[in-house]
Amino acid sequence: MNEGFNVLVAGAGYAGAVAARALADRGKRVLVLERRPHIGGNAYDRLDGAGVLIHQYGPHIFHTNDRRVFDWLSRFTRWRDYEHRVVADLPDGKGGRMTFPVPFNLTSLETAYGPERGRALGDKLMAAYGAERKVTILELRQSEDPEIRQVADYVYEHVFVHYTMKQWGQTPEEIDPNTTARVPVFLSRDDRYFQDTYQGMPLEGYTPMFERMLDHPGITVELSTDALDRLDLSGEALKVDGAPFAGPVIYTGQADELFAFRFGPLPYRTLDFRFETLERDDFQGYGTVNYTVDRDYTRITEFKHLTGQVKPGVTTIVEEYSRAYTGAEGEIPYYAIINLDNNALYAKYKAEADKFPNLHLLGRLAEYKYYNMDAIAGRALDLAEKL
Repeated sequence: MNEGFNVLVAGAGYAGAVAARALADRGKRVLVLERRPHIGGNAYDRLDGAGVLIHQYGPHIFHTNDRRVFDWLSRFTRWRDYEHRVVADLPDGKGGRMTFPVPFNLTSLETAYGPERGRALGDKLMAAYGAERKVTILELRQSEDPEIRQVADYVYEHVFVHYTMKQWGQTPEEIDPNTTARVPVFLSRDDRYFQDTYQGMPLEGYTPMFERMLDHPGITVELSTDALDRLDLSGEALKVDGAPFAGPVIYTGQADELFAFRFGPLPYRTLDFRFETLERDDFQGYGTVNYTVDRDYTRITEFKHLTGQVKPGVTTIVEEYSRAYTGAEGEIPYYAIINLDNNALYAKYKAEADKFPNLHLLGRLAEYKYYNMDAIAGRALDLAEKL
């Protein structure tokens, strides 16, 4: 290790790959160790048995307002123009089903309440708060107008609470009131899920983008290799392959696992995916449909809508189920469960990491936070510049 490389990166997802390339561009010799048999982390995509391009670990839609990140990633991919639209699918109360855009907006109002009353409610909301605004449930519930408060209650019941119970395994009483208060109603007919300036999908897929990113003479990638088998944090100095290593070590895995869970495991939610290939052109008309009230799954994604792949007569969908992460073999920790107790537990692991000046925790798992892809790419670029 010491003879061939002066930077070690654990993980070849967004955090690790972006940091590795940015450092290699600055003349560093970087060894990337990836536990999985592929690069790209959870953004990894591939062709399935039917030849449909799927996202192995659930849908990843790129969006950002950060021009620097967009331009940097554009070195490694062209982009397919794509603006994500999501609809909620739920019972209509009359024995059938209805769909409306989420976030809940003026179009959703007219679907839920009928065209005439929905338009009247929309006019009332815009008169009170202004058009093109995202107004939170908390703001609506503080209104003196009972109709406006009723809209807040409707969104809470039909869009938020049941979906959140499935996603996080919580009862309504356990759901953080601050989270509930931030749920928005968008006073617009803009049905896009994101309003960011730059939106799209890598034209050939995420995996080819990562392949180009890591294709540099200063980068060596070893797949199916666990960095924890090579790292030793048991002494005062960090060791790699049994010898002291003074160069930067960027670790993107679980902070608790890095220190052998000495303070106990950090809680996460994991996901189960049930893929199905159907002999038809189209299944649901949208990239993602959220099932906000009933069904055991949280959402169904149909990949051809995301990727723009033209493949007549066949489509692949995936149902997504959320449950508690147990640490069992094969499980993947997807979402940190952020609360005061868990943050305090994470702080103990962070304090251990801080004892090693050349150890840098980067990414969702290592920092026990939720980051969008653009945000973690930006953090990786910042770290590389700092180093």
